[in-house]
Amino acid sequence: MSEPIIVAKNVVKKFGDLTAVDGISFEVKAGDIFAFLGPNGAGKSTTIKMLTTMLRPTDGTLTLNGHDVTTDQDAARKSFGIVFQDPALEEELSAYENMEIHAVLYGVDKSKQQERIEELMRLVDLWERKDSMVKTYSGGMRRRLEIARGLLHHPKILFLDEPTLGLDTQTRNLLWDYVEKLNRKEGMTIFFTTHYLEEAEAIARRIAIIDHGKIIATGTSAQLAKQTGTKTLEEAYLSLTGKEVRDETSLSNNGLNVRTAQRNQRLR
Repeated sequence: MSEPIIVAKNVVKKFGDLTAVDGISFEVKAGDIFAFLGPNGAGKSTTIKMLTTMLRPTDGTLTLNGHDVTTDQDAARKSFGIVFQDPALEEELSAYENMEIHAVLYGVDKSKQQERIEELMRLVDLWERKDSMVKTYSGGMRRRLEIARGLLHHPKILFLDEPTLGLDTQTRNLLWDYVEKLNRKEGMTIFFTTHYLEEAEAIARRIAIIDHGKIIATGTSAQLAKQTGTKTLEEAYLSLTGKEVRDETSLSNNGLNVRTAQRNQRLR
């Protein structure tokens, strides 16, 4: 049985009087593919920002690969790669140049940079376009490049925050093929969020559902369906979270906007 590589214990995140994450606890085993699901404003993004050292928990502990994210940030950051929901590439540089910059930032051995960059760009089928400017890349190609870039420093964990948002079905399927290949080849732990529940049902080995800042269910897709007396993950999800539309931009308390508060409280 694999040891947990991500551990959250009684984690709380408050923004003034607003509690965005309310005492959550969960574990992710090394080598697992773990989906973290929830409606808009449920606490997913806040949790990922805490896991990736962008926000400091108000209370509780979070560890990655044995490193506390608040007291051992540098080691925690070396443990993971991340693909953000919003693109974070330098469009006026080539794909190869984007990879080189990231290799330098993460201290990849200079003698091994070229070999590692080629290996990863071939893995995601972008080596033939290595010299092309990123601004000429399609949305799917950019996502694949971001995944390759996030893996340069051999992280133990890959965080994917809505990685297939806005991609067509064929590109989404191709991207998940790459992710599963990484999981098999490198034993990498995958932690992802998505609003495409069929992705979570097909890809994730374990799932946690968060709503109103609390984890309300965990288990496999089949276990969640059995727990709710439904047949699919989507039906189980709707049974647990309801069918009303959520609007995260309207979440406020005494005039406090969650996103503004997140920006103000990010770790330096």
